[in-house]
Amino acid sequence: MSTGSERSAFVQFALNEGVLRFGSFVTKSGRTSPYFFNAGLFNSGASVGRLAQFYAQALVDSKLPFDMLFGPAYKGIPLATATAVALAAHPAMSGRAIDFAYNRKEAKDHGEGGVLVGAPLKGKVVIIDDVITAGTSVRESVEIIRAAGAEPCAVLIAMDRMERAGADGQLSPHSAVQEVHQRYGLPVVTIASLDDILVLLKENAEFAQHREAVLAYRARYGIQ
Repeated sequence: MSTGSERSAFVQFALNEGVLRFGSFVTKSGRTSPYFFNAGLFNSGASVGRLAQFYAQALVDSKLPFDMLFGPAYKGIPLATATAVALAAHPAMSGRAIDFAYNRKEAKDHGEGGVLVGAPLKGKVVIIDDVITAGTSVRESVEIIRAAGAEPCAVLIAMDRMERAGADGQLSPHSAVQEVHQRYGLPVVTIASLDDILVLLKENAEFAQHREAVLAYRARYGIQ
């Protein structure tokens, strides 16, 4: 987990980039959410470079031992690439090079072939993605990493919505992040979470009018 100042800085950064927005948004699950976080809108060299620094710092702050990064197709590919660059330049890494790999959605039948691109999967591997929703990409990544004889050791994401899945009246007892932790025994490292968004709404008068709606949404769908 990032430090408090890092989490606050990331939420402000996401706001500035239009990645975090407040209003009324229909999510993929069909819920009407008072906020929206779309990491795909980090789409310039400068914003992805800064995003990668946040990922790198969160991983360093976690103090988890790791050997390389894995980015699940498709969103995880640029994230793993950029974060490997940021880690190589991080003072805490002492110039240590960080390998990375990613998968293709479809196997390639020419050239080097297969579904894996990048460094060979080995040692302790951190799976890096933007968010965890259904946990599908985590499951696929765990299977790929284990099949290669390596060990998935953590999942690193930008934002934890701290939200339960399922239809109203049939909500899952845990959030997607908690489900991943319980199912695979993997720590989930996050740059920020819904709690950090609520801190912003409490402290920043510009966005204070959205706080009650976000609190009501958390009361309805959030983990206890």
